[in-house]
Order: sequence, then structure tokens, then C-alpha cells
Amino acid sequence: MIEKLAYIMKQALDFLFVYTSNYGLAIIALTVLIKLILLPLTYKQLQSMKKMQEIAPLQKKLQEKYKNNKEKLNQELMKLYKEHRVNPAGGCLPLLIQFPFLIALFRLLNAYDFGKAGFLWITDLGAPDGTYILPVLAAATTYISSQMTTTTGNESQTKMTVFMSLFIGWMSTRFPSGLTLYWVVSNLFQIGQQYLMTKTVAVVKEESS
Repeated sequence: MIEKLAYIMKQALDFLFVYTSNYGLAIIALTVLIKLILLPLTYKQLQSMKKMQEIAPLQKKLQEKYKNNKEKLNQELMKLYKEHRVNPAGGCLPLLIQFPFLIALFRLLNAYDFGKAGFLWITDLGAPDGTYILPVLAAATTYISSQMTTTTGNESQTKMTVFMSLFIGWMSTRFPSGLTLYWVVSNLFQIGQQYLMTKTVAVVKEESS
């Protein structure tokens, strides 16, 4: 399945290059196209994560109240999820479905022959960005995107977000620039989705109140 997806994406990238005459623009167009195809799944994932954020304070109270009674805690948590119509695993399934696309695109861009083509300040999309601009952008956009779905006041999640962002930035110094460019554009698209969704939810709440 991964190989088939990678092949389809390669054909799409080659097709987009014919019309853009620039591999950088072709990667951006392919990234946006994939994000649009996966938009319904991403929306469900973000919606589920947002609901989990909203009930996080109630979860914390229950965990403190029944910290010595795990069975009772599980029962009360199930009641809480049912009352608020939340599925704790709701954010995982869409992510798992998207995972093969991510792996296929990673394989494609990691091995794609860009013929030493450049884009903006990038001299070679097939080599790491020697200016470190893309790795910094990869780390920054990963952090911002993750923070938008991190529960406020959760120190462990915040530490994990910082670690993962720095790890992505470090890995990006070794990845081909074309792959890092995809990651940055994908993160920016994700940030836009999360921002619009948050605004939409806020407007709906104001109208209903």
C-alpha cells in the first residue's frame, strides 16, 4: 500500500512540475492537495482533540477525587465522556488513516531526484538546507501547531511538545530540503485549519449563548 501511494504521489509531483516548472512550487502544491484530500479526517481529529481539551478540567477533578479508586475513576470518566459525547480515541483513528500518506510522502521526497534544483534561498532541494532556515521553520511550526492542541497547564504535554519540536528541527538538518519544505508547508496548513476551527467554535458558542 505504501509503495502504491508513493508511486501515485510521484506521478502527481511530476505532473505538477510540468505545470509549475519549479520543484519547490510543485512540492507546495502537492502538500496542499494532500491536505485537502485528508481535510475531513483532519477536521474530525481536531474536533475530537478540542473536545478533550474542553473537558480536561473535569477529568482532572475526577482523577484527584478518585485517585485511590481506579475502578470508580474509570466509571466516572466513562460517564463524563458519554455526557459530553466525547470519544477518547476519536483523535487517533483519523491520524492512523493519515499515517500511510505521511510515510509514502516521506519515502518519495527522501529519495526523489530533484536534479539539484533550488527554490528561493534553497540551493538544492535534494540536500539539507545549509542555511538552517528550513530546520528552524520546521521546529517553530511544529511547536506552534502542537501548542494549539495542547491542554493548557499540562506540563508533561508542554515538555513533550518542546522536545518533539527540537527533535524535528534537528532531523531537518539531515533531511533533504524538499522533505523539510513539505513538513513546513504541511504545518502551516495545519495551523490555519486549527485557527479557523477555533474561531468557528467560538462564534457558534457566542451565537448559542
